[in-house]
Amino acid sequence: METENRKAIVNRLKRIEGQIRGLEKLVEKEAPCLDILIQVSAVTAAVKKAGVQVVRVYFNQCLAEVPKILETNQEGKIREFQKALSRYIDMA
Repeated sequence: METENRKAIVNRLKRIEGQIRGLEKLVEKEAPCLDILIQVSAVTAAVKKAGVQVVRVYFNQCLAEVPKILETNQEGKIREFQKALSRYIDMA
């Protein structure tokens, strides 16, 4: 993966980590339910966007690996990728 793409994903995940810490503080301080739910929604959206970014970046890499996988008769790896992608899509 290109350094630029990796950094962008890591930065997005760090922002999500900060959002989670903020959410934790809201719960600890017994913030109003509405405020907590708004932040949960924001974190959920951020995680979904991170997932989309990961899929975009890795998709071409995964497709490039398919011929090698087929040559070495490891179709199970393709099924694993399909399952992981399906779980992500079901979550989104």
